[in-house]
Amino acid sequence: MDNTKSNETLLMLVWAQALLALLGSLFFSEVMGYIPCELCWIQRILMYPLVIIYGVAAIKKDIAVALPGLILSGVGVLVSIYHYLIQKMPALQEAGGSCGAVPCNTQYVNYFGFVTIPFLAGIAFIVIFVLHIIIIKQVRRK
Repeated sequence: MDNTKSNETLLMLVWAQALLALLGSLFFSEVMGYIPCELCWIQRILMYPLVIIYGVAAIKKDIAVALPGLILSGVGVLVSIYHYLIQKMPALQEAGGSCGAVPCNTQYVNYFGFVTIPFLAGIAFIVIFVLHIIIIKQVRRK
């Protein structure tokens, strides 16, 4: 497989990851009825535009137009890590209790004792960020 096809495939994977994260967040709020906390809203604000940004990049077959996506996903990783730490570190849980109408330390889901909604968002942001970096490296090798 040549680099062009590989990059196009990776770009579609990035777009699919962003779309899956968007649909997952909507599932949790609209189907399950979980009210997002303030940090969840920030993560949504960072994730939702990625669907459009990477969709346009995939259609144009040009990773250069997706630079804002790299920035948004990088910030999203940091917000997700902070949110996860508020949920899981006893020293930070108190800070998460005064986050807004819904406390940021609320754990609607806790699969396997560690997989929470911010954990899922963080994984999505990391996948997007890492794949974007891989595409950039492949483009530069040409």
